[in-house]
Amino acid sequence: MLEEFIHETRIAYFSMEIALHNNIPTYSGGLGVLAGDTIRSAADLELPMVAVTLVSRAGYFRQELDAECGQIEHPDSWQPDTVASSLQAKIAVNIEGRLVWVSGWLYILEGHMNGRQPVILLDTDVDENHDDDRQITHYLYGGDEAYRLKQEIVLGMGGMRMLQALGFKVRQYHMNEGHSALLAIELLRRYAYPKEDLRSGESAYDIPQIRELCNFTTHTPVDAGHDRFAYDLVGRILSEEFDRATLKRLAGEDRLNMTRLALNLSEYVNGVAKRHAEVSRKMFPGYRVHAVTNGVHPFTWTARSFIDLYNKHLPGWCHQPEILIRAECCISDEAIWEAHCQAKSILIEKVKALCHISLDPQIPIFGFARRMTAYKRPDLLFSDLERLKNIARQRPFQVVLAGKAHPRDLDGKHLIRTIHQHIQELAGDIPMAFVPDYDMEIARTMVAGVDLWLNTPLRPMEASGTSGMKAAFNGVPNLSVLDGWWVEGCIEGITGWAVGDDTESSNGDDAKSLYDKLEQTILPLYYDDRSRWIAVMKGAISKNASFFNSHRMMRRYATEAYIR
Repeated sequence: MLEEFIHETRIAYFSMEIALHNNIPTYSGGLGVLAGDTIRSAADLELPMVAVTLVSRAGYFRQELDAECGQIEHPDSWQPDTVASSLQAKIAVNIEGRLVWVSGWLYILEGHMNGRQPVILLDTDVDENHDDDRQITHYLYGGDEAYRLKQEIVLGMGGMRMLQALGFKVRQYHMNEGHSALLAIELLRRYAYPKEDLRSGESAYDIPQIRELCNFTTHTPVDAGHDRFAYDLVGRILSEEFDRATLKRLAGEDRLNMTRLALNLSEYVNGVAKRHAEVSRKMFPGYRVHAVTNGVHPFTWTARSFIDLYNKHLPGWCHQPEILIRAECCISDEAIWEAHCQAKSILIEKVKALCHISLDPQIPIFGFARRMTAYKRPDLLFSDLERLKNIARQRPFQVVLAGKAHPRDLDGKHLIRTIHQHIQELAGDIPMAFVPDYDMEIARTMVAGVDLWLNTPLRPMEASGTSGMKAAFNGVPNLSVLDGWWVEGCIEGITGWAVGDDTESSNGDDAKSLYDKLEQTILPLYYDDRSRWIAVMKGAISKNASFFNSHRMMRRYATEAYIR
């Protein structure tokens, strides 16, 4: 089975999390879903890649809400042997003075157009290992700083060794965020000059060659979000011999900064939206940061009713999503609305089944779903409950929300409880539902079934965001803060609407802007001018979905990063 993938040179794509399938819990949120869409598009476009990630046997977590609407985390364990094949290779990395053996599983991601891409799931749960070491690859983003460093050793260094042991020929390495940057240590070893050939003052390593091999995508516009490890911790855990002086020069004198290491050893570096690239250049002056705006996988995130509609009127759209630009002229208003009503009814059924709340198909539904954390501002909609009630009394609307808080994010957990308090306070005025245990399947249903997609982060903290792109494939307009991808995607009144302007100073005025848009523009349009509303739906498809897709993203990576 492996033989079909090792005969040609491939791009090795490293990511701490990859959303392979809804029922395989090797992802926690946007980073993993983006990685999954990357591999799915690579399969459709037949780009030769191999993905490397951790098996995450215990997953992220299943979310339950208790009687007080507090989040309870349950294990989300899975067995890789049910969907993947055991690889006949083991490699070792040295952690805390012990050899830690790493085995692997081969998962073959099959695209809907018959493409296939290999995904290597690294696993330390093998008989040869100490009990503690067997759990290194169990918990996605679990444990303390030491646990995270061990995982990043396995991912970066172990992943490199596994690819070599399996016989993969690698053209280039693509680091999706800094978690895998320790693969640089492996490259430094491979491209070290013999000591006897060095003249005084010369570098011991072929840094230009290493840089030619590496690409790095950064996703985090907040300095505190980049992994840093104290060198004392690195020295204790990473017991293999390494050149500390060179590592400090490349990754920072005070602490090992994984982002800095990746930046210094990558010839091609990119942010995930034009605005994010600008922010990254300011964060890391002196580095050339390109902009490749994220996209979403067309087939995965499009509802069945819209797939059938596009297949009928715009054949080939799934391989060439740019064809969707013709949606405005080639698909009737009636057909668009009927496809939307089918998707909306599926959402209403799911909310009834999971939340025991009945929503009205004749009333617009607003959707908000993402990781529950402070900078995403899931509570912005509830800033003025009395005004929200007054708006709803004039023109009714409904709201569906979903999202998990990281187990250690106490503020995020508090937000979930606060949102439920607001839902109770608004009962009788605004029907609302919080769908528990947010996952890919719930996301797919929500982005297709709501009438309007909300996104309200603090600027400039949204690197890209992709949920609104998914909504666009289903003709759902966005009402979003001008940050991340929406700076590029928003054409006011054509593809959706903006909350506030695009300056950081307007963050404090966003609630008023949100209410004004709902009361004065969006709800009147929905109720009073259905044809104009459908025109905005078509604008979202033709101008957003046609561009903000992972096929376009991967073609950009192929021509600008991989082929050089």
